[in-house]
Amino acid sequence: MVAEVETHNLVEPLKAFFGFGGFKGNQEAIINNILNKQDTFVIMPTGGGKSLCYQLPAIMSEGTAIIVSPLIALMKNQVDAIRGFSNETGIAHFLNSSLNKSEIATVKKDVLSGKTKLLYVAPETLNKEDNVEFFSEFKISFFAIDEAHCISEWGHDFRPEYRRLRPIIDKLGSVPVMALTATATPKVQQDIQKNLGMLEANLFKSSFNRENLYYEVRAKQNVLKEIIKYAKQNVGKSGIIYCLSRKKVEEVAQALLVNGIKAAPYHAGLDAKERAKTQDGFLMEDIDVIVATIAFGMGIDKPDVRYVIHHDIPKSLEGYYQETGRAGRDGGEGNCLTFYSYDDIMKLEKFMKDKPVNEQEIGKQMLAETASFAETSSCRRKFILHYFGEEFNDAKCNEMCDNCRHPKQKFEAQDDLILAIRAVKESKEKHKVKDIINLLIGNLTATGKSYKHNELKTWGEGLDTDKDDKFWNAVMRQAIVNGFFAKDIENYGLVKITDKGKEFLKNPYSIKFTRDNDFSNAESDSDDDIIGGKGSHSTDEVLFAMLKDLTRKIAKQNNLPPYIIFQEPSLEEMSINYPITMEEMAKITGVGAGKAAKYGKPFLEVIKKHVAENDIERPSDMVIKSVVNKSGLKVFIIQNIDRKVSLEDMAKNKNLKMDDLLTEIETIVTSGTKVNINYYIDQVIDEDKKDEIYECLREAEQDDVNAILQELGEDEYSEEEVRLMRIKFISEFAN
Repeated sequence: MVAEVETHNLVEPLKAFFGFGGFKGNQEAIINNILNKQDTFVIMPTGGGKSLCYQLPAIMSEGTAIIVSPLIALMKNQVDAIRGFSNETGIAHFLNSSLNKSEIATVKKDVLSGKTKLLYVAPETLNKEDNVEFFSEFKISFFAIDEAHCISEWGHDFRPEYRRLRPIIDKLGSVPVMALTATATPKVQQDIQKNLGMLEANLFKSSFNRENLYYEVRAKQNVLKEIIKYAKQNVGKSGIIYCLSRKKVEEVAQALLVNGIKAAPYHAGLDAKERAKTQDGFLMEDIDVIVATIAFGMGIDKPDVRYVIHHDIPKSLEGYYQETGRAGRDGGEGNCLTFYSYDDIMKLEKFMKDKPVNEQEIGKQMLAETASFAETSSCRRKFILHYFGEEFNDAKCNEMCDNCRHPKQKFEAQDDLILAIRAVKESKEKHKVKDIINLLIGNLTATGKSYKHNELKTWGEGLDTDKDDKFWNAVMRQAIVNGFFAKDIENYGLVKITDKGKEFLKNPYSIKFTRDNDFSNAESDSDDDIIGGKGSHSTDEVLFAMLKDLTRKIAKQNNLPPYIIFQEPSLEEMSINYPITMEEMAKITGVGAGKAAKYGKPFLEVIKKHVAENDIERPSDMVIKSVVNKSGLKVFIIQNIDRKVSLEDMAKNKNLKMDDLLTEIETIVTSGTKVNINYYIDQVIDEDKKDEIYECLREAEQDDVNAILQELGEDEYSEEEVRLMRIKFISEFAN
């Protein structure tokens, strides 16, 4: 028999304190459960109203509720929010390492006097012996463990201190416990309940489906340029851009600022004051875009974040779900854009190599799931919800993911699925996905050899002209998502056949799958993302060919090599941005005001005519400026050349190698600025050599120092001599 649960009148206190007229989803049932002193486990996605589930019962209960929270920023935000509803400042406090002695004394005084209904503490604070003594001096209404996934090694933000919470709670007597999380796979859910000793707790699980979020994954190409374009198209809207490294955060934030976007960086390397100022600026809408490591966002209660961009693929799907969950919390527009390259997955795997073997195994499985999500061409919403143990009909996605909005052609997969199930069955359900794929395509690995896979009937049966490892990856992935297979997470992710899979093998039926998205052209993340540089997928090939012909024509008229007029990267950028004024032409990489004035006019005429004849909508607002990190060095070099300072002295002054200094000077002249280094050349190169190199540069078809050096003879001429003469040549004729 189930004990009768007392139902409390909750609508009146809800209205009186928070001003809300009703509850969302499971909130009312959850609050009733904790008020009845029952252990309560809440799984509710971001934006579902988790905080209210412990705030209202804390205010209604006798004593003080202790809220365990992992982030100082989160505590401060929550305490400020509660105080905003009350005339009594002491109603909510936090106790953590950010407080001084007098502030701690105030907190303790308010708690002991009974003013404080909610006391937020960090898990580390709760573990201190003197704090445990303090907690035993007042009545605790209940414990609420927020971000409870931190307790599990399978969660995306594991915190060992969370593992030590239960013994401390036990020390403080029989107190009900509420655990809350926005992300929990069945495995993490089990871990939380086990570690907190609440296996009998009443579970309240809301759907993980956020209908208003649009999920999209793009190949990682020209990432910085794509992000700036996106931010410019969404000016005035709040956005968060996540990067894995602090260096990348700074780089992206600076690029956005240079391009007129109100952006700021946020990471643990900035001091607390700076981070708080940035956070407040974002909440007050003085800042539109925050570029951050994952340290940002957990403490932010901003309902109108309109887009979340991942510059790098996250380490886990839980992390991805929680970070994207910060978009559209008010139910309005929420776009989630992720840039993906498999090279980034491999880089993240390398970062794990110093961790214990079991942690590496867990990390690799989580990364494999993330890669699967990125590469799948089936419904992304269905994939995420399946990961969190929730069934979903992809027809209800309503084209709110890129794969449903732009569906790939499906193929009949009945025979392929039968073969995959047979392979798993024949290999005795003892292998991971990659081992099954190697078995199917007949690729003998060390694992396959030790298990004698080459002696099985299904060995190599899946290899065909259009069926490779990528094809079988897609089949296995969709078979798992559709419930024909299950992964045994506890046991290294081994693939098991479900009852549905066994039934399908007995009575097969028609089933359609899709091939995976192809991200083979994605670039690995590097610092070579040159804004406005070479290699954009949106080059106007017709215009590019016309501009190349014009370059050759003008070069011939001036008896110069074509690269002196404009180099190919500059022509490519013109074919993307369609400059039609001298000002716009001067912004093209490798042009500058001097070169634009000297050679730009005929190019502008060709571009104008092409735009008019083809009715092209110019991305004039998309002219993206490069971040000039070395402007100080550039000014120093130009000023010192004007003063005729020797290049050796300049290099010594700036602690540069001669090779690096020449590279800087080459960048200056190829960008259209004229410099005169004749004074130095006259000192270090013979007159005859100068003439010989000059003539060779004039006749060269390509701008290649090594080719010129070979032609001249490497024994008689040095690379440095050729580079110095090339600087003189470009400066005189190109600028």
